[in-house]
Formats: sequence, structure tokens, C-alpha cells
Amino acid sequence: MADGLNQARALRVAEIINDYRTLLVHISQQDVQVPGDDARQQGYAVIRESLAAAQALMSSNYTPVVPPAGGNDAENEKLELQRVILDGSARRFRAHKLYLRAAAGRRWSINRQNILRGQRPGPQHATHLKTVDDTFVQELAQITDQHVVADLRAADVRAGHWLNDDPALPVILNWIRAHP
Repeated sequence: MADGLNQARALRVAEIINDYRTLLVHISQQDVQVPGDDARQQGYAVIRESLAAAQALMSSNYTPVVPPAGGNDAENEKLELQRVILDGSARRFRAHKLYLRAAAGRRWSINRQNILRGQRPGPQHATHLKTVDDTFVQELAQITDQHVVADLRAADVRAGHWLNDDPALPVILNWIRAHP
């Protein structure tokens, strides 16, 4: 039975899609110039992977469900809005995770460039480059599914968004597995 919250759900869809679009823009801004033979370095690889995954995510389509004939319009609308919230939440979750990884790669690249200052890596750089690499690996390890969903939730709470129909992490992960 419809509960009178479809307007709140529709607004939530708009908020989620806006966040998703913004994340995709920010991901595209994480691309960096790769110097010479460094393309295989881990930070550059993460940036490339994130950009490619974001492109794939952008090209994936949402498939609406056709409601059964003769059903309650308000209830059908509720179910479709909840499905769109789930799909949008999963897309936003994936985009945020990609953004965090790409941003870590960009920071790694900047730190690496600051150490090398246009030079090729040599023994004099080894200690500092190892520190940058270790920091990068630690940052990536902190980008867990739980961290990503908590980060998004905290931003939503700060913004005062209505979150009653937002899916929990296991639901998002199940949706992603079912809709790669």
C-alpha cells in the first residue's frame, strides 16, 4: 500500500543522481600525465583502472520494470522509486569508490613528481619513493566497502537528506553482483 512518501522518494532519486553525476565529473579530473616509462607504476595503473571502470559505469543502462496491469498506481510508483533509489545508490557507491581510488592515485602521482622533480628515479630517491608507495598502499587499503558507504551516509546526514529508503551495504553489494 502506498505510504504518501513518493515525493520524498523522487527527491531522494534526484539527490543520488546528482551526487553520482558529480562523482563522475570528479573521477574524470583525476587523470594525470604519465611520464615516460612510468606507466606500469601502481598509482598510474589505479588511475587508469578507475577511469576505465567509470566509463563502463557511465555506459551501463538502467532497465525499468513494467508494472503489472491493473495495479495501484501509487504503489507501483513507490516500488519503482525504491528500485531507482537502489540502482542509483549502487551506482553512486561504485562511483565514490572509484573516485577515492583515483584520488589516492593522483596524490601518489603528485607526491612522486615532487620527489623526482623531473628526474628519473635513482638510488637517491629510493627511500622517499618507498614512503610514497607505502602511503598509497595504506590509502587503498582504507577504501573498504564499509568506509565508502559510511562516507556517503555521513555526507547525506550532513546535508539533511531523507534516508528512509536508502539501502544497506549488503543490499547494494547484492544489487551490484546481480547488475554488473
